[in-house]
Amino acid sequence: AETVAPTDSTVLITGESGTGKEVIARYIHDLSARTDHSFLSINCGALPESLLESELFGHVKGSFTGAVKDKTGLFAAADHGTFFLDEIGETTPSTQVKLLRVLQQREVIPVGATEAQPVNTRVLAATNRDLEEEIKRGAFRADLFYRLNVIAVHLPPLRQRPDDIPLLAEGFLARSAQLRQEPVKELADDTLDALMAYAWPGNVRELENALERAVILSPGDRIRPDALPERVTARRAEPFVAERPPVSPTLEAVERAYIQWVLQNEGGNKSRAADMLGIDPSTLYRKLARYGDA
Repeated sequence: AETVAPTDSTVLITGESGTGKEVIARYIHDLSARTDHSFLSINCGALPESLLESELFGHVKGSFTGAVKDKTGLFAAADHGTFFLDEIGETTPSTQVKLLRVLQQREVIPVGATEAQPVNTRVLAATNRDLEEEIKRGAFRADLFYRLNVIAVHLPPLRQRPDDIPLLAEGFLARSAQLRQEPVKELADDTLDALMAYAWPGNVRELENALERAVILSPGDRIRPDALPERVTARRAEPFVAERPPVSPTLEAVERAYIQWVLQNEGGNKSRAADMLGIDPSTLYRKLARYGDA
C-alpha cells in the first residue's frame, strides 16, 4: 500500500468482509499526492442500480421522476481526490459498462445528459468476491476487471494473521480511551489468550466490536475474559486436522469438528458452509444448535 500510494494507479483491494479494506483505501489516499483533496466512498451493493448510477455519475434535472434539479455525481465530486468503490463485485453489467468508460476515457456522462464531463479522480475498488470466478460465471466483465486490477492488494482474514491481534487490540483500546476520556484499559493475559485462540469469522470489525463491549463491561483498568462475548471464550471443538488427533472420536465429534472446519474456511458464512456440506441451511442451524455452536 505504501509503495503504490504515491502513484495514480488503480488499486483493487480484496479480502473477506471486515478485514479493513476501506482502512487500507484511506491509508493509500492519505499517503498520496491527493491527500489535500476529497476521499469519497460508496458501497456498490447498498443501492439499487438506478440510484447507484445517479450517485456515481450524477443526473440532470428531469432525467427521471424525482430529478427536480441537477445533481453532481461522486466521481465529479471527488475530482483531484480519491473515489473508493466498495463491493464493486455487486454491480450490474449495465453499471460495469459505464464504470469501464470512466476508467478508460476519464470522463462521466450524468444520467439524462448528452455531454461528457472530464474527471481527474483516482479510483480504488474493493470486493469480497473472487472476481475471476465471477467472470467465468458471466457476472463480471473481464475488461473492467483488468482495468481495476492494475495493482492488487489482498487482505488475509484475521485468523490467518493472529500476530496482528495484539497490535489491533492495542490500537482499539487506545482509541476507545481517547473517545471516553479515560485511562487506557489493559488486557489480562488470559483475555489476550482468548482473543488469540478465536477464529474471528467477522475479522477486524468483529474484534473491534468485541473490545468495545469489553471496555464498557470492565469497571477496572484490566479487561478479564468474562467481559468478552461468550462466543469468543466458549470451548470449541478440537480441530479436524491436528498434530494429535483425539483418541477414538465419536461420529458426532468428527461431524462437529468437520462442520466447524468448513465454517472457518467459509469465514463463518453459514449459507456458503451449508452449500459446501451439501445440506440445507436449516439443517446446519439445527446441528449447530445441538452442538451449542449456534
